[in-house]
Amino acid sequence: MRRITGKAKDETLIELQNATESQTADGPAVLTAFRINLHSDGNGGNGVDALNVRETLPGFTETEKLQPNTDTVFFRDGVRRIDFVLSYVDDKDGEKKQERRREFEANLEKIGLQLETEDKSDSKDQKTYFLKIHAPWDVLTTYADVLKIKVPFKLSDIPHSQDVPLEWLSHPFRLPEHIMRPQPDYFTYPFDKAKTDFFLITDKDTFFPPSTRNRIVYYILARCPYYKEGRREREKTGIKRLLSNGTYTAAFPLHDCRYWKRARNAECESERYNLYKHWASFLCFYKEQPLNLIRKYYGEKIGIYFAWLGFYTEMLFFAAVMGLICFTYGGFREKLTMCKEICDPDIGGNIVMCPLCDRKCPFWKLNSTCLSSWQSHLFDNEGTVFFAIFMGIWVTLFLEFWKRRQARLEYEWDLVDFEEEQQQLQIRPEFEIRCTNRRLNKITKEMEPYLPVTSKCARFCLSAATVIFWISLIVACIIGVIAYRLAVYAAFASIIKDPLRNIQLVGRFITPQLATSVTASCINFVIIMILNFFYERVAIWITDMEIPKTHLEYENRLTMKMFLFQFVNYYSSCFYVAFFKGKFVGYPGKYSYMFGDRSSLRNEECDPGGCLIELTTQLVIVMSGKQLWGNIQEINDCTIIWMLSLVDAWKFTTQFRRPVASKARNIGAWLEILNTVAIVSVVTNAFIMAFTSDMIPRLVFLYTNGQNSSMSGYVNNSLSIYNISQIPERNMPEEKDNWFINSTDTCRYRDYRNPPGHTKQYSHTMQFWHILAAKMAFIIIMEHVVFMVKFFVAWMIPDVPSDVKARFKRERYLIQEYLKNKENVLTVSDLIQSVCVCMNLG
Repeated sequence: MRRITGKAKDETLIELQNATESQTADGPAVLTAFRINLHSDGNGGNGVDALNVRETLPGFTETEKLQPNTDTVFFRDGVRRIDFVLSYVDDKDGEKKQERRREFEANLEKIGLQLETEDKSDSKDQKTYFLKIHAPWDVLTTYADVLKIKVPFKLSDIPHSQDVPLEWLSHPFRLPEHIMRPQPDYFTYPFDKAKTDFFLITDKDTFFPPSTRNRIVYYILARCPYYKEGRREREKTGIKRLLSNGTYTAAFPLHDCRYWKRARNAECESERYNLYKHWASFLCFYKEQPLNLIRKYYGEKIGIYFAWLGFYTEMLFFAAVMGLICFTYGGFREKLTMCKEICDPDIGGNIVMCPLCDRKCPFWKLNSTCLSSWQSHLFDNEGTVFFAIFMGIWVTLFLEFWKRRQARLEYEWDLVDFEEEQQQLQIRPEFEIRCTNRRLNKITKEMEPYLPVTSKCARFCLSAATVIFWISLIVACIIGVIAYRLAVYAAFASIIKDPLRNIQLVGRFITPQLATSVTASCINFVIIMILNFFYERVAIWITDMEIPKTHLEYENRLTMKMFLFQFVNYYSSCFYVAFFKGKFVGYPGKYSYMFGDRSSLRNEECDPGGCLIELTTQLVIVMSGKQLWGNIQEINDCTIIWMLSLVDAWKFTTQFRRPVASKARNIGAWLEILNTVAIVSVVTNAFIMAFTSDMIPRLVFLYTNGQNSSMSGYVNNSLSIYNISQIPERNMPEEKDNWFINSTDTCRYRDYRNPPGHTKQYSHTMQFWHILAAKMAFIIIMEHVVFMVKFFVAWMIPDVPSDVKARFKRERYLIQEYLKNKENVLTVSDLIQSVCVCMNLG
């Protein structure tokens, strides 16, 4: 990857760069636990990919330190603008590549593009040539008509939203008006080359902005063939193939100026400088985002990405405040009676617990878990239940308010009709090349390529089998980590409790459970990173093999696969801790083993304080480790930057080449994914509160056995009794501590079972079934309450703001009136011209 490592006095990033590697560098970063990669595909998709994949399109390779050169975005004549740059080097396969380049460049000139080459002597390495491409007015108008690009035809007379009360409070966070609105609002209409007089064309050189120009040029590059005239080799088409076979080493549009100072040439817009000064600088972390300027410079797809990321960050503030309140409540609230009883030397100190593993683990006293019980209470309290319900409602509010924000952006950025107008223009060049069969399109009445049903089914089956195989590999790795946990727990137990070890000094803080959990989480994180490396490539390979027809289909399929892979990869271990650990342990004399009774891997138990603290530890290690790893990968020699949106803004503006502008109406498949996750999260939170937390057993005890609303006696009630003499030899410790000898005949364990001597000894008590019923009732009640509130909130909040609906209808009406008046003027003009001609003839 190419990065800026410094800048000389006159260095610039808009000059021609030493680009000797192909366009397969890492793209930009994320969504919540998943990082978002804006998969630029030239013509633009209809969605934003939330993936961390290897980008195959121009614009996402980072730049390296550059040598001083001409600070310009124009050809040598100073008039024609550089719309795109291709770079290449001479190597041992030079003849073949030269032939391809000759044919490709000749075909580009036939289309009308103008080319100019910079000699390798002007490059840093003295090996790289740069081919500059300029699209003249005739080419721009032709393809603007083909792509139905919307351009202005009348200045908008619709006023902006009125000032809101207490707006002065937001002044410290506001940006200058010329940054927030870099250009006036216009009424727009799809460009028609036959009606150029209809549009507001004051200057042909600036009518199409640079982002539109590079989008048009890339559309041409992606479809231009490089086979010889008279031959028809369909696979020899497009810049992507030329990049992959090394004919060209890079393809990218130029930035308009250096990011740290304005361009010398007054004709350069210096938008990059404004973005860095008001957005990508670390001192602007508290400022609003200049979304209109981002969209103007980078295109709608990247604009919608940063709009989503900024909105997500804003909404997370409220969730963070509520989470902090709940955590503080658990920290400052008086310790539970349960914690006091565990820590009390007269209560917890007199309760002898059964060994937690075979042979290596000793009998132990309950008060040795005093610290971990208090730590569990920080997360496992009444506030946790409230927070789980709050998050179920918060995610609904987040999605509904985002839909409103998205609808406003669709209107302001002329994306309302984008999907319908552009769908036929999104056919991928790869689909056209690889699908040799043709059939008549019933709508356009034109012949188009298609993939036969048999081939489609075969590819789908292969894709599904590959996905299942890789998910099975994830499950196998998780089983391996679980086996590790079971195998090393006994080793940690013997090491930490060995008085000859120096670790005895911190043994009070490092328990065998904590040591096992932390090391297993770290190993699991390493496995996650390794598998994630392969999943990115596997997902791209599978999607390419399916040959999706449109860019939208490609993005959505790739997004779904990457989400599925990463969701299973990141959260499988968390599901194990939350729903399986400590649930299938058995009891002394009849313990459960991972691979059957002949196995030595005994299923592990939770701490006396519950498994919720371990679930928290697992999530912290995986999430913070992923963020740390991502920052180390992407921001070399810099400190970890915690503001994700600011990091991405900084990288886009200072580290990445300028991406090819592309359109996106919304966040694509991610909206459906987030809706699904919102529903699944409610169910997951309900099950965690019921089966992972100890909240329900405490409530059942409080309302059935508690005296005067007291939890006194809960610890004794939650522990069952077992006769030590009945414990099999394989479950007994090899050595017994001095304090234990002849001190008791029984030990305790976490469960609700009848004591020895009972007619149904060691079978579940009635209280166990009461607690189980209460857990199921809690799940049903919580799910129904949260779902009812979610659906009510979703129904109450309209997806499109009323003022946006009114503005859109007003604009449609004014456009129709303007078009009608314009046609009438043209008709009268034509009539007068005809009369004049007739009079002259007479």
